[in-house]
This record gives sequence, C-alpha cells and structure tokens, in this order.
Amino acid sequence: MRYMLFLIPLLAACDGPTPYFRGIPTTTVTVEGSTFDIRKKDDLAEAIRTNAEYAPRMGPVARRAEVAIEQATGCRVKSVSGDAAVIVGKLDC
Repeated sequence: MRYMLFLIPLLAACDGPTPYFRGIPTTTVTVEGSTFDIRKKDDLAEAIRTNAEYAPRMGPVARRAEVAIEQATGCRVKSVSGDAAVIVGKLDC
C-alpha cells in the first residue's frame, strides 16, 4: 500500500507540460482518434497525446499532432520533433 501512495503523484503528472510550456493555457484537440493538449509559446507549440493508443508510431502520430497544432494555434507548422507522446512543433505565424 505504501508503494501505491508513492505512484499516485507520478501518474497524476503524466500529461503535464514540459518546463518551457509550464503555466501556458491548454487547448484540447482531437484528430483522427488522437487527443492532444496543445500549448503555444513564442514560435513553438507542444502537443501532448493524452489518449491511450496501441503501439503508436511517430510518423502517423506526428502528422495528427501537426494538424492539431495548426487547428489550435492558427499557425502553419514548419517542423516537428519528439516522440509519440510529446511532440514540439516549430511554427510559422
């Protein structure tokens, strides 16, 4: 039981922003079944995938994140990097 109490704070932070995007309001967007929390700061946007997916591959998830970022920010995405859970897009606004 003691171990479960230790895990609760860790699991509660799973969809939190990276330090650069901390304190930025979130816009939630769903694209083709993938749900992302989008945060924008300066010329960067962060897309955190919040839904469970079986064996997500970066290619398809990155494309859906790109669409979600464009919908949330109104800016064109020039490039993306990251992994299937957290994707950062460079914006052209």
